[in-house]
Amino acid sequence: MPDGRFTHSKVGILGSGDVGRSLAKGFLRGGHDVMIGTRGAASASLRDWADGDGKGVATGTFEETAAHGDLLALALLGDIAEDVLARVGPGAFGGKVVLDAMNPLDFSGGFPPKLSLSGDDSLGERVQRAVPGARVVKAFNTIGYQCFVDPRFSGGVPTMLIAGNDDGAKAVAADVLADFGWPDTVDIGGIEGSRELEALCITWLKIVAVRGGSVDHGFKLLAG
Repeated sequence: MPDGRFTHSKVGILGSGDVGRSLAKGFLRGGHDVMIGTRGAASASLRDWADGDGKGVATGTFEETAAHGDLLALALLGDIAEDVLARVGPGAFGGKVVLDAMNPLDFSGGFPPKLSLSGDDSLGERVQRAVPGARVVKAFNTIGYQCFVDPRFSGGVPTMLIAGNDDGAKAVAADVLADFGWPDTVDIGGIEGSRELEALCITWLKIVAVRGGSVDHGFKLLAG
């Protein structure tokens, strides 16, 4: 077991792109048994990563990865997430804390994108409905993957906003975040808060555009 606050030993990450790989490296740093999942056989790029920067992270299918993890993280493209969850089956997620780091992004109009889901629904809520036995927490979706671990900006450490229906799951998420270098976590309420958090991702991306592509920024809650 790692020495940090988060005590799960097995972590499964569904999604093998930059977001998934950044999460995997953060969990691996904490001494966890990490598997990263993809649709089928690992690509040459993923194999090279697992032999290099990701050395120590196992690779598997989505189904194998969901079975492996005591805690699961979703790092899929937003438009395929529900299909992947249906393919794996809700039983694989039952009772588990599931960190949803995804955003439903529509790039049809170029960059910055817009949300493909908005109004009275969100991807976070759809994930919770797709895996009703899971304890879903929206987290990590309001910052670039480059800053998932030990975010340090000139103005200090940013705040991570989270949302979910299960208080125990959100406590686990806060422990994970603390181990990743996020001591300031703010719980904004139930999973319907994903509507605002996913919209905040668009704000973050618009700031990327304004700053000429720079991603070293985040949001900080100042109170009192």
